[in-house]
Amino acid sequence: MTLTEEEQQIILESIRNIPDFPKPGIVFKDITTLLSNPKAFNTLMTHLENRYKSYDLDYVAGIDARGFIFGGILADRLGIGFVPIRKKGKLPHATVAEKYSLEYGFDEVEVHIDAFRNKKDARVLLIDDLIATGGTATAAASLIEKVGAVCVEACFIMELCFLNGKKNIKSPVYSVLEID
Repeated sequence: MTLTEEEQQIILESIRNIPDFPKPGIVFKDITTLLSNPKAFNTLMTHLENRYKSYDLDYVAGIDARGFIFGGILADRLGIGFVPIRKKGKLPHATVAEKYSLEYGFDEVEVHIDAFRNKKDARVLLIDDLIATGGTATAAASLIEKVGAVCVEACFIMELCFLNGKKNIKSPVYSVLEID
């Protein structure tokens, strides 16, 4: 299931571009304007609900922090659980971690070791707002597998296609908006 051209425009036009943020030459895609636009936000969430209602999912996992917004709402609409994948040191119980490369070093994401309630082969949708180089998303998808679940698909509201960030994600990838 894909968006109509009209639905794509509603969503795309609600996302603000911030030039030279966080550094010169970068055009930051600000989703706060999407979140505050009820028509655009409902268009997006209804699309995601319709796309994933037949996937027989057990959980939605959202990447810290914007993935929490989309993931939490989608999980509620689908009547399933939500699992946060957080930056290192933010979860209070025993965790599993995955390192990933950044432009200048490394970072880590974590998930609780029992995040999927020890359900063997739990079917999980991974979601975040944006995929750029793919480091965080690849690490998050790997974490899902490490704790015994299956990453059925990785979903992103926007994909910066020119960075080819999805190349290392083993599961299928769906991007609502593809930006060249």
